[in-house]
Amino acid sequence: MSLERPYPPDPYSLLPQAPTFTLTSPDITDGQRLDATFSADGENVSPALAWSGFPEGTQSFVVNVFDPDAPTPSGYWHWSVVDLPVTTTSLPRGAGAVGGAGLPAGAFHVRNDGGEHGFIGAAPPPGDHEHRYYFAVHAVDVPKLGVGPDASNATVAFHLAFHTLARAVIVASYQR
Repeated sequence: MSLERPYPPDPYSLLPQAPTFTLTSPDITDGQRLDATFSADGENVSPALAWSGFPEGTQSFVVNVFDPDAPTPSGYWHWSVVDLPVTTTSLPRGAGAVGGAGLPAGAFHVRNDGGEHGFIGAAPPPGDHEHRYYFAVHAVDVPKLGVGPDASNATVAFHLAFHTLARAVIVASYQR
């Protein structure tokens, strides 16, 4: 079976434009390949992330990781953390551990497309073209997004459409 298909567009280019702020990581670099540590082939842990320069009026953050290149019509959600307090401006490596033990009080994971409440590393089908992983931090204008841990990633994204003040993104890639 061939998985040959065109690359989909940047998923955030399909949404209303949002101002940006700074997202950095000692573990991943925009435009570069993910280290296997952050894949299902390695340690399957979430990378460390830090952000700054978000707009005044920010009341919370949502962090997610999305692969638009998965061989599905809806891409693949690897991680979503909701209701991070505005005082949280970084997550350490491994904060995406299933169960949420590394998250600040009040924040929680929604179920990734692998079915777990936590981070699932890059795992494109062997032999498929390179996949892009959009690590995004959304500055949100409410302290609570209004969803619970059983919300779908599509529901989280829908709520973000109405509450995102700004968005910071690092795009890394991985191929098997």
